[in-house]
Amino acid sequence: MVSFARSWLCSACLRRAAMPRNPWPASSHIARLRSYATTPGVRGDQAPRVAVIGSGAAGFYTASRVMKMIQQTKIDMFEAQPVPFGLVRFGVAPDHPEVKNCQDRFEEVAASPNFTFIGNVAIGNQDAHFRGCTIPLASLMRHYDAVVFAYGASKDKKLGIPNESELRGIYSAREFVGWYNGLPENADLAPDLTRGEEAVIIGQGNVALDVARMMLEDVDNLRKWDITESALETLSKSRIKRVHIVGRRGPMQAAFTIKEVRELMVLDAVSFHPVVMSLLPEEISKLPRARRRLMEVLVKGSKKQLKHTARSWSLDFCLSPTEFGGTPDGNVQSTTFERTSLSSPFEPTSSVQSLLGEKIELPSSVVVRSIGYKSVALPGFAEAGILFDDKRGVIEHDGFGRVLQPPPKEKEEQFFKMTTYPGLYCAGWVKTGPTGVINSTMMDAFITGEAIATDWISGERFLDSEQNSGWEGLSTEVDKDKCRVIRWEDWKKIDKAEKERGLLSGKEREKFTSIDEMLAACR
Repeated sequence: MVSFARSWLCSACLRRAAMPRNPWPASSHIARLRSYATTPGVRGDQAPRVAVIGSGAAGFYTASRVMKMIQQTKIDMFEAQPVPFGLVRFGVAPDHPEVKNCQDRFEEVAASPNFTFIGNVAIGNQDAHFRGCTIPLASLMRHYDAVVFAYGASKDKKLGIPNESELRGIYSAREFVGWYNGLPENADLAPDLTRGEEAVIIGQGNVALDVARMMLEDVDNLRKWDITESALETLSKSRIKRVHIVGRRGPMQAAFTIKEVRELMVLDAVSFHPVVMSLLPEEISKLPRARRRLMEVLVKGSKKQLKHTARSWSLDFCLSPTEFGGTPDGNVQSTTFERTSLSSPFEPTSSVQSLLGEKIELPSSVVVRSIGYKSVALPGFAEAGILFDDKRGVIEHDGFGRVLQPPPKEKEEQFFKMTTYPGLYCAGWVKTGPTGVINSTMMDAFITGEAIATDWISGERFLDSEQNSGWEGLSTEVDKDKCRVIRWEDWKKIDKAEKERGLLSGKEREKFTSIDEMLAACR
């Protein structure tokens, strides 16, 4: 356990203050740890029993790193859904199957006799849609040497503008993506795409561009992917012909990447409205390579001319949403924006300097809010003494994934010692915030896995578990008559059934979109 001084430090400084524990660069840190698989350390041949909460990329990559570095590590992975893989299954665009290739690596991890999948079981959390088994966090902590929080970001950020919650037809990107990807809680979203011809997507990240592509793509081109049949039916009836992708900043600050922009540029029978050239530097050729290539794609635009296509899209920059307008019967029909001014328009890190007072209203028969996902604290965090930053939606940690403890109440206004929480770690979006792609999540998870290995080998304190009994001991506290626990072999039955359903419609799989269907498939 590491301790360090703190006197009214901000969150960023708090994490930096903990970093001296691992002062060497990440590259040498990794090289130094590679010997741990063959070097027993102070604990001899004893291996840890680790609970991982969440079965997405962060959870699996963290587990794989620890299992590789400390032989015979036992991993019990808890997942609230009956099925694994998190946003790899429910968040990746259906027409990006190559992104899901990481599942092959996850299958290898799950094949280990030291790995146990425990699906349909939530830790300390029971949302309204959840009908599985809930286990209190305190109960979990009694049975493991270490717990890794890798449960991702299940909520979404809001704009906080008038009529956002009152009008129908305004969706979050998380809901919309979950809907076409078969996430059970969003299966009945039923977005109405028939009320008008113009859609507004607020936000300019890759998820926003994915949503736009789903709206504009010829539905017949989507049928070969694992998008749900109910989503295909809705999209086939869509009247949307114009999609605005709106951001508060300019093209030089945009979060989307070149791959997603190119995919929209080459859609059949879809054209692109040219960007405002004054928002681009005069000499694009002098920009750094990645940013230069992205700007060149925007300037080049689409080969299709606007007058020759029925559908089109645009990137609308420097607009901040201020209000939604609605119809008398309560549906959204317009979005009002205010023009923004940037502090340094051609600098990638430029921020919004001010609002200019110029109002712009865009017709909006449907609106998708794509301004980010958000993690929330699990019930039991406060009681356990786990620091969670509600504003940023992350667990406080030391920069390497070690969870931090709050100060003693009697010392809150004094100079005090802050410590990491023995045996508690975090990885993925609940650690970093909702940013990056699967590769960056993998690298972050490796850092957390290495922190666990470092601590175990060097003899640091871990959780004061009663018996280190893992799921075998914890399962005795579960009412099996009221709760169906899904094991990996059960998931393989679900997987097989989905693939068989997909064959009937000529695609890889047809996902089950309800928990009951999933449970029935593995009986």
